[in-house]
Amino acid sequence: MTEPRAASGRRTELDAIRTLVVIGLVFFHSALVFATDDDFYVKNRDTTDAILIIAGLGVVWAMPMLFFVAGLGSWYSLRRRGPAGFATERLLRLGVPLLFATAVMLPVPQWLRERAAGPGYDESYPRFLPRFFDVHLDLSSFPFVVQGEYFETGHLWFVVLLITFSLLLVPMARWVPVAHAHRIRDGLARASERRGVVLLPAVPLAVMSALLGLEEDYGGWHRWAYLLFFLYGFVLATDDRLRAAMRRDAVVAAVLGPLLFAACAPGFMAEDDPFTDPTALAMVSRTLYGAAGWCWIVGIVGLLDRRRRPVSAAGDGADVGRLRRLFGYLAVGALPLYVLHQPIVVAVAYGVVGLGATIPVKYTLIVAASLCLTLAAYELLVRRTRLTRFLFGMRPERSGSTWPCCPT
Repeated sequence: MTEPRAASGRRTELDAIRTLVVIGLVFFHSALVFATDDDFYVKNRDTTDAILIIAGLGVVWAMPMLFFVAGLGSWYSLRRRGPAGFATERLLRLGVPLLFATAVMLPVPQWLRERAAGPGYDESYPRFLPRFFDVHLDLSSFPFVVQGEYFETGHLWFVVLLITFSLLLVPMARWVPVAHAHRIRDGLARASERRGVVLLPAVPLAVMSALLGLEEDYGGWHRWAYLLFFLYGFVLATDDRLRAAMRRDAVVAAVLGPLLFAACAPGFMAEDDPFTDPTALAMVSRTLYGAAGWCWIVGIVGLLDRRRRPVSAAGDGADVGRLRRLFGYLAVGALPLYVLHQPIVVAVAYGVVGLGATIPVKYTLIVAASLCLTLAAYELLVRRTRLTRFLFGMRPERSGSTWPCCPT
C-alpha cells in the first residue's frame, strides 16, 4: 500500500500564524475589559459596543485556526509515534500544563472577579481557594465534566478540547483499516482537484452552527464545531493535493469569508441572543457565520502557502533573519504564552481600571504591561529550567521542538 503523499518540510507559515493568534489574544482579552455585552473578569466603568463588533473579525477565524493547525500537526505526530505514543505524548504535553495551571493560576482571575464585583469583598486568596476547588462531576457538560460554583477551566478550555480531540484520534487510528483510510484519502484528494470542492467543508460547520448554536464561553463557536476544524486539519495533512486545492481556491475563499461575515452581522446585532435563539434570523446568521469561518481558514492558509517573494537584498535578508529568530523564539513558547497570558491580563486590568484615564489610554496600558509581563514570565520563570519547561508542556531545550499542535 502506498504511503500518503503528505507535505514534507515544516509549515513555517502555520507556526507564524499560530504565534500571532496567541499574541493577539492579549489584545483581545484586554479589549473585553471595555466591552459592554461581555462578562469578563474585570470590567471598566465605561464600556463601548464597538469592542465586540471589532473583535468579531478575529473570533470568526482565530481559535478555529488553532484547532486546524493542531489537527494538521496531529497527523505528523500520530504517523511518527503510533497511537500509543501519540496518546502518551499528548497527555504529557497538554495534560500536565492543564493540571498545573488549574492548581496554580486559574483561581486568580476568579478571585479578582469577586474582588472587583464590590468593595465589600475582602476574602483573602488562601481562603478563596477551597471554594474554587469545591467541585463535582457533571458528565452532561462533557468534556468539561468538572464543575463548581467558582471553579472554571477559564481560557484553558482550549487545552481541554485539544486533549479530548487528540485522544479521539487514537481509536480511529487503531481500528480503521489502513486500506480503507487510504481509499478515503484518495477519494477526497481526487475530488479536491475540482474548483470549489475544498470549500464544501463549510457546509457541516454552517449546519452545526445553525442547529447547535454558538457558545460564548468557548471563543464564539460551539465546542464540537472545533472538532470539525481539528479533523479538517488532520485530513489536509494526508495528501499534497488537498494542500494544493487550498492554494488554488485561496483568493475565492478570502473574498467569501469577509462577505459571509458581513452578511451575518445584522442578525447578530438584531437578536437578543443570536448565539442560541431559534428564530429564523438567528439561525440564518449562524449559518453564514459557520460557513464564513471555514472560508477564512482556507483563504488565510492558502494565501500564506503560496510562493513568497525571494529576498533580494542583504539588508532585507538580515531583517528576515531577525524576524524568523523572533518567531522561532515565540513559536516554541506558544503553549506557555497561551497559559500565562489571561491571568496576567486580568491582574493588570484589575490595577488599571481604577485609574482616571480614557478607554484608549487604559487599553494601551493593559496591553503593554500584559505583553511585557507575559514575555518576562515565559523567559524568566518557564523556559530556563527542565522542570518548568515540563510543567508548561515544553520539551527539553536541546530537542528543538515546538508546541505539540504543530507539525514536526
